[in-house]
Amino acid sequence: MSLNLAVILRESARRHPDKVALVAGARSFTYRELDDSARRFAGSLRALGIARGEHVALMLPNVPEFTVAYFGCHLAGVVVVPLNVMLKADEVAFHLEDSDSVALVVAEALLTQVADGPSRVRACREQIVVGAPAEASLGSARRFEALARDGEPLADLPDTDADDTAVLLYTSGTTGRPKGAELTHFNLFWNADLAGRLHGISEDAVALAVLPLFHSFGQTVIQNATLVRGGTLVLLPRFDAAAALDAIARHRVTFFAGVPTMYFGLLHHPEADRFDLSSLEVCASGGAPMPVEVMRRFDERYGANILEGYGLSETSPLASLNPLDRPKKPGSIGRPIWGTEFRLLGDDGRVLDEAGVPGEIAIKGLNIMKGYYKRPEATAEVIQDGWFRTGDVATRDADGYYFIVDRKKDMILRGGYNVYPREVEEVLYRHPAIGEAAVIGVPHEALGEEVVAVVAMKPGHDVSPEELIAFCRERLAAYKHPREVRFLDALPKGPTGKLLKRVLRST
Repeated sequence: MSLNLAVILRESARRHPDKVALVAGARSFTYRELDDSARRFAGSLRALGIARGEHVALMLPNVPEFTVAYFGCHLAGVVVVPLNVMLKADEVAFHLEDSDSVALVVAEALLTQVADGPSRVRACREQIVVGAPAEASLGSARRFEALARDGEPLADLPDTDADDTAVLLYTSGTTGRPKGAELTHFNLFWNADLAGRLHGISEDAVALAVLPLFHSFGQTVIQNATLVRGGTLVLLPRFDAAAALDAIARHRVTFFAGVPTMYFGLLHHPEADRFDLSSLEVCASGGAPMPVEVMRRFDERYGANILEGYGLSETSPLASLNPLDRPKKPGSIGRPIWGTEFRLLGDDGRVLDEAGVPGEIAIKGLNIMKGYYKRPEATAEVIQDGWFRTGDVATRDADGYYFIVDRKKDMILRGGYNVYPREVEEVLYRHPAIGEAAVIGVPHEALGEEVVAVVAMKPGHDVSPEELIAFCRERLAAYKHPREVRFLDALPKGPTGKLLKRVLRST
């Protein structure tokens, strides 16, 4: 079966040619303009000798050029390799080499950071720069704007197969070197279309894209899910609470997706009351467990409905969601989406059928990646008999809703007892002084590991370690509560706002 992800843009441009598709600051693009630019960029790639099936890396923040390049690559039959904009020269070189990328599309503002990374990779023969001033000398590099303006537009979608690789999405590398998950045209089209339906996105929707588009969450659940439904996408290059509040109010945003720290930032911004967020209808949360208290307060304050879901880069990403058409269960990641099955597995691989018993989530369905690029052994470790082993521990209730307990690797083994940090973190968030909380295990001579809380306080609040330990002791079994509390001004986060526990463990 022939399928190409660029059908998302083609069909919406046919239905709504003059409707605004993208807004970024003072710039806006109709569907017709976006489609034309993507087709011209695709034609330029072909003219540069970049062949169907080759790989092109994108290192761009949330700017319209990301979307143009993304769909332009698909129109040319080229595999997209989105790169984190925080990568430095050595990391850029690794990703380009590992992915066999023949070209890099990069923001001019990142050139110093990227340095000589691309030149170290023999296969990477083209560098295409976005946003370079007219007077800037780029040497052998090419200007993106010229390629997207002057190229001969490709008329037709390439006849890629549904199971051809469309995007090579690198995992975060929290357990070692990053690996490229091969996601197909069908994986991504199906997931985007379903995400749009499940979140109630319509052609009247206005979605705010502040999660990075190089990340699976931002790319599928925000960009692709909005465009496939014919909605309007408002881009912010990075998360800033004041800027996000202003964008929601100014553009009458109806759909917002973010990680829990973003919701906390919006909720507690000192000038939040100045902004009218009454247009918000549905919000999506993922990437990390949503504290129940943060969800409750946000929903009550803004009259919104945060739907917590779950997924991974390897699952395109959406795998489960609280249904829009029934009461949600705060603290739950919902039920598996259509076309997807979940199992809970014990340490021995046995399927756990009993409600309330924690086990590792395994997923099977239409959203599962083909595998890790050039890593058959790593693929075989996580995909067994078609089931993808996530490494995440959850329980299931009698209604089929799943509740994340923790990452399997984050679980703390204290004196023979399993301590799941998520449970302790939920208690910490209930303390009125706590703004951010993470729980980690540290080595202990007698117990194996000890429970340590790392917290950042809300502005103007104070609490002693002893008070916080006592607060937890009153609410948790003796083996679960933290014995040590560490204070930071802010907890370390990745580009999507996800708390980086590996950084906390290394300090």
